[in-house]
Amino acid sequence: MKVYSSAECDINLLVKTLRTREGTARPDVAGTVADIINTVREKGDKALFEFTERFDGVSVKSLEVGREQIKKAFESLEPELAAAIEKACENITAFHQKQRENSWFESFDNGIFVGQKITPLERVGVYVPGGTAPLPSSVLMNVIPAKVAGVSEVIMCTPPGRNGMPSPVILACAYLTGVDRVFSVGGAQAVAAMAYGTETIPRVDKITGPGNIYVATAKKMVYGVCDIDMIAGPSEILVIADEYANPAYVAADLLSQAEHDVLASAIFITNSENLIRNVMTEMDRQLRKLSRKEIITKSTENYGAAVLVESIEEAVKLSNLIAPEHLELMVKDPFSLLGSIKNAGAIFLGEYAPEPLGDYMAGPNHILPTNGTARFSSPLSVNDFVKKSSVISYSEKALKSIYKDIIRFAETEGLDAHANSVRIRFEGENK
Repeated sequence: MKVYSSAECDINLLVKTLRTREGTARPDVAGTVADIINTVREKGDKALFEFTERFDGVSVKSLEVGREQIKKAFESLEPELAAAIEKACENITAFHQKQRENSWFESFDNGIFVGQKITPLERVGVYVPGGTAPLPSSVLMNVIPAKVAGVSEVIMCTPPGRNGMPSPVILACAYLTGVDRVFSVGGAQAVAAMAYGTETIPRVDKITGPGNIYVATAKKMVYGVCDIDMIAGPSEILVIADEYANPAYVAADLLSQAEHDVLASAIFITNSENLIRNVMTEMDRQLRKLSRKEIITKSTENYGAAVLVESIEEAVKLSNLIAPEHLELMVKDPFSLLGSIKNAGAIFLGEYAPEPLGDYMAGPNHILPTNGTARFSSPLSVNDFVKKSSVISYSEKALKSIYKDIIRFAETEGLDAHANSVRIRFEGENK
């Protein structure tokens, strides 16, 4: 992990380096994904069977996983794991229920009626990665807010394992969260199938969920055909710590994100030079015991940083510039800094709120903006699964009171038909 001093180097160079992690701009990947999408559009299910055999190395008899198989996967869970998942479901559901909005309408004595109608999406597709590191928590974080929002149908695509079936724990989570249909399809071809529909997989209104560079590129390409949640980049964590912070905790939390990917970013900002030394020592000690040490080493060497600043206030300013996905405030009084944080996907306050708490159990969504997009975007929420329609009704009297103003606007913009649409209703008034 590189060590920087804000007094001796241009911190903007660090921010620029982090922005180079964007993973969906490779021409070779874009070309491959475009071909996959076009093939799925043309050949439908046949293309999905062929791609599954080519990319996943298995031949599946059916694209859809039966309801009985999904139920059996849940029933086969170890009781302790099932209890932990159920507890997480409860917390995530409770949090997202507070995000629900209601339609609203307002009427006035002069005959004006306006409002906003909120309608859940009809059908949503959730992509859940499988492979060597299945992510059951992704099922919870995508499906639960959709269900809370009132989405009529939630389908899920997830790649098959060597036995031709998706991960049992992913299927178990699908059962718990009420996924309506599950398909054993992965990669860019799954995204294409959900966006355009095939003989078996229905077309959806929106696709959510994480994936590798091929999945992310496919989501980018089908946006407009359907909606997507976001283009999530490699994971990142930023820890602001003062001299009161426990170096072992800081080190552990940095390592927890660095293990995701060689492109993951772990940054530590402090006003204590002594803490930097102690955290570095702890990272070396803890790393030796971790199974993904090779990934962590590459991640921290290329995108890790310890930054020494003159004050915690300066640390906050730098954090707002980086706009991290996960921000931990490991300082003596973390709540005193909360008002100063402008850009962050999720904010963790205090030494007993480690980032994995948010990944699995606390309740807030762990699908967060990355690569600096926390400057303008938000975590996945119930609002991502509804659409809003404006409602307008005017009486003749109400329109008459402002129709000349509307005509002036329309004529100023050179839109005669717009003006005529209003004028024709009051032609008799001008005779």
